[in-house]
Amino acid sequence: MFLPLSDMPNPKGTPVVNYLLIGINVAVYLLYSLPLSTARPDLNDPAILEYIRAIPQYQNLPVYQIINHISAYDLFVFAHGFKPAHPSFNDLFFSLFLHAGFLHLFGNMLFLWIYGDNVEHRLGSLVYLPVYLATGVIATLFYSLFQMNSPMPMIGASGAISGVLGLYFLWFPKNKVRAFVMLFPFFMDTVLLPARLVLGFFLIVDNLLPFLLASGGSGGVAHGAHIGGFLAGLAIAYGVDRSPEFISRFRWRTIMGHRPEGPYTGEPDQGIQPPQNIHESLKSGNFMDAVTGYFSSPSAAVRKAIDPADRLQIGYFLLKENRYSEALAVFRQYITDHPNGPFLDRAYLGAGVTLYQGLGQLTSAYQYFLTVLDLNPDPETEAQARRYIETIQGLQKMQFKRR
Repeated sequence: MFLPLSDMPNPKGTPVVNYLLIGINVAVYLLYSLPLSTARPDLNDPAILEYIRAIPQYQNLPVYQIINHISAYDLFVFAHGFKPAHPSFNDLFFSLFLHAGFLHLFGNMLFLWIYGDNVEHRLGSLVYLPVYLATGVIATLFYSLFQMNSPMPMIGASGAISGVLGLYFLWFPKNKVRAFVMLFPFFMDTVLLPARLVLGFFLIVDNLLPFLLASGGSGGVAHGAHIGGFLAGLAIAYGVDRSPEFISRFRWRTIMGHRPEGPYTGEPDQGIQPPQNIHESLKSGNFMDAVTGYFSSPSAAVRKAIDPADRLQIGYFLLKENRYSEALAVFRQYITDHPNGPFLDRAYLGAGVTLYQGLGQLTSAYQYFLTVLDLNPDPETEAQARRYIETIQGLQKMQFKRR
C-alpha cells in the first residue's frame, strides 16, 4: 500500500479555485450520488431496459436479479456519465464531477488537495480552472479512442486530476511528498519521498502497466484516461514554459489588477548594441544603457556573445531595482543559453530570489534554490540558497521530519 499524504513546499495564500473544485465534487456527491445510491429505481423508467442491455455482465441474468442490484444512481450515471459510443458535450463536463462512491471521491480529492495548490499558484486562479477542465476533457477523449464502441459511462475527476499531476511533475521536480508506505508485515511508516518518484509510480505502476495489460482499462478503472490526462498536463506545462510571458501577463493583469513591467527595449530607432558597448556601459555605471542594449538583442546567438558576467550583472541590477519580470527573463535566458557555463549557480540563485522576493512564487523559487546546491556553488552562494530553503520550509503549514 502506498498513500501520499501531503507535499512540500506549499505556496502562500489560499488556492481558491482548487478548494472550489473540491467543494463542487463533494457537493455533487452529497446531493446526488449518496441519496440516489440508496434509492430504488423507478421500475416504469424505460432507461432500465436500455441500461440492462448496455451492461455485458447482465446479459444472461434474470431481470428480477438485475433489478435487485440497480440503484437510482446507476441510472443517473448511465444518463449523465460520458459514453464513448454515444458522446455528449454536456456529459463530457458533468461526468468530471460524478463519482462511483466515497472511496472514489476521497482518493481523487486527496490528490487534488495535495498537488492542486502548487499548480494553481503557478498558473494563477483564472487560468487554472480552464486548464483543469481542459485536461479532464482531453483525458476522457483519450480514453474514448480505445473504447469507441463502449456504451459504458465513464465518470470521475481523476482524468482532470491526472492533468494536474502532469503539470506538477514538470514544474516541481524537487518537491517532496510525505507518503504512508505499508509492506505488511515488513514495513509500515510515513516517509518523505521525491515528488517525481511518487508521480512516476502513479503513472507507470498504477496506470501504464494495467493499461497495456488490459487494453485500456481493468476493474472499472479508466487507466487510459489517467494516462491521457497526465500527458495533457505535461504538454500544457511544457507549452507554458516556452511562452511564459503570456501566462505571466495574463495572470498578473487579471488577478493583481495591473500589468507587470515588460522588458525595456529602448527607442524604436535604437540599433542593437554590440557586446562591447554593453560592457562599457556597465563599466561606466550606465546600467540602463546596458539594459537597453541587452533587450535589443534579437536572438540567443547575439545574447551569447555578451560576457556572462555582464549578463548576470544586468540581472542583479534589475532585481535590485524591483524590475522582477525583466530580471527573471535575464536569469532564465542565461540558464538556457549557458547550461554548462560559468556562474550558473549565481543565475539559478538570482532566478530563485526573483521568484521568491518579487513574484511570491515560493514553490518555483524552491526548485531553483535546490538546484543551486547541485552545482557545487561557492560558499557565499550556497549559504544564501540554504537560507532561502530553510525560510521556505519554515513557512510550511505541515513540518516534515528528515529521515
